[in-house]
Amino acid sequence: MGIYDGKHLHGMHVVHDGPREAPPLVLIHGSGASGSSWGPVVPALASRYHVIRIDLPGHGQSPPAPSYDVPEQAAGLAAALDELGLRPVTVAGHSSGGYIATALAEQRPDLVGSLALISSGPSPDALLPQPVLLRVLIGPPLGPLLWRIRSDAMLRRGVTAVCNRPVDVPDDLVADVRGIGYRTFRTVLRRNGAYIAERSVPARLTALDVPVLVIFGAADPRWDPSSAHHYDTVPNARVEQLPDVGHFPMLEAPEATGELLLRFAATGR
Repeated sequence: MGIYDGKHLHGMHVVHDGPREAPPLVLIHGSGASGSSWGPVVPALASRYHVIRIDLPGHGQSPPAPSYDVPEQAAGLAAALDELGLRPVTVAGHSSGGYIATALAEQRPDLVGSLALISSGPSPDALLPQPVLLRVLIGPPLGPLLWRIRSDAMLRRGVTAVCNRPVDVPDDLVADVRGIGYRTFRTVLRRNGAYIAERSVPARLTALDVPVLVIFGAADPRWDPSSAHHYDTVPNARVEQLPDVGHFPMLEAPEATGELLLRFAATGR
């Protein structure tokens, strides 16, 4: 695959795959996950790109942060990319990672050459009722108690609960999810919700002059799949829906997801 190493920059654990001289492709995970969630698509991407995977604060191997506001996380990511000397970059964000990617493009258009959003709900009204297991794990009164005794099997079920296809959840993702604190996760969810409640993602993207790829699972149980078409109003945006795929296209359809990202990173379409 080329180069694989990791270090911390501005409170974020950063892992590199692929040749450093290749064009940069930044991957941002969603809430309650880590850079490991991209594992199945990394080999294909790293064959052509310098892939940079980020563990957001409080996730994976990154320490907690004083604030989980989306703009502040984006500012930390911008500082890390500045230190690495990378620009312009293609940025891909999964789920709420798409909000960090969008905020990065808002703050630093000089850094972001193109933007891919995967399973990123456009606004709060697109959120569907969540699977029972996730509601129990996240909400009081049982959530804080169950959080402490989560087994590997329960953690895997938490991931597969938002998938529509059978998936093999990577062991490193399970280990990373175990390390996420209950209060951190609850706070992250609130701050993500505040970001899209303040202004929808399509409205934010419409104000930017950047090519956008939106990938949505046509059977996403977390966000209404039809809400993907809210992005049709965004100039320079293309929407792709993957049949029979749920909330985790990287795990459920890694080949199709990787091909879409490769083509988009190469052409901006």
